[in-house]
Amino acid sequence: MTFTTLISTAELAERLLDPAFAVAVVDCRFMLDDVTWGRREYLKAHIPGAVYADLDHDLSSAKTGTNGRHPLPSPDALRATFSKLGIGDGVQVIAYDQDNGMYASRLWWLLRWMGHDAVAVLDGGFAKWDGPVVSGEEHRAPREFVGAPREELLVEADAVLNSGWRLVDARAPERYRGDVEPLDKVAGHIPGAVNYFYKQNVDANGVFLPPEELRERLGAVVGDVSPSNVVSYCGSGVTGAHNLLALEHAGLHGARLYAGSWSEWSSDPSRPVAKG
Repeated sequence: MTFTTLISTAELAERLLDPAFAVAVVDCRFMLDDVTWGRREYLKAHIPGAVYADLDHDLSSAKTGTNGRHPLPSPDALRATFSKLGIGDGVQVIAYDQDNGMYASRLWWLLRWMGHDAVAVLDGGFAKWDGPVVSGEEHRAPREFVGAPREELLVEADAVLNSGWRLVDARAPERYRGDVEPLDKVAGHIPGAVNYFYKQNVDANGVFLPPEELRERLGAVVGDVSPSNVVSYCGSGVTGAHNLLALEHAGLHGARLYAGSWSEWSSDPSRPVAKG
């Protein structure tokens, strides 16, 4: 069985005991206000066999000041990273973070964008994991990753204002409205975007809601627009992927990501900004 959206902690614990299950478990824990926290926590305790992927160093490229806070890595850079993590054809990837999948969904989307569908997020993350843990750093044997970008899953800044898109902003409502902006220089949102805070996808414990409930919530925002014309964005392309994971889990397939998101959009003063 291939897992393509979510996997429960019970399912993962069972699969890890199966020698025929080729799995790469990747720890994606991270904190925006303490960027070394995730690796420190990984070294203290992680799921056996897990390797660590850092949001800033492994899942983003260098910042230029105009390409956002977590720029999309190049395909060649991602091939090298995924190869180093031991990801190749036939390998099921399980990504997890501290709880609700905010950071793990970034790896989930990057792999799908690069043509690797066998990737799922651990539902509830490390907080829900009640199996064995180990400490220290682990490595997987490298594999050759040969995927290529699926351009239909990505929207660049110059195409964002296409009238056919339904833009969905994953940030907290107060940031969407422009009441506050703790991370970027400009407050507000892309004109025409609607707001759907990514935390609406999970319960109080960071576990995703059932597909039918997600379909109802997301459907109210997407409306009669085809999912393939939905473009998700957030502050820097991280929680926007969380909404894409929820859409896929809800059976609403084919939505796209504006990876540069608000941090890239607002870096250019010529681009329009909406508030309220």
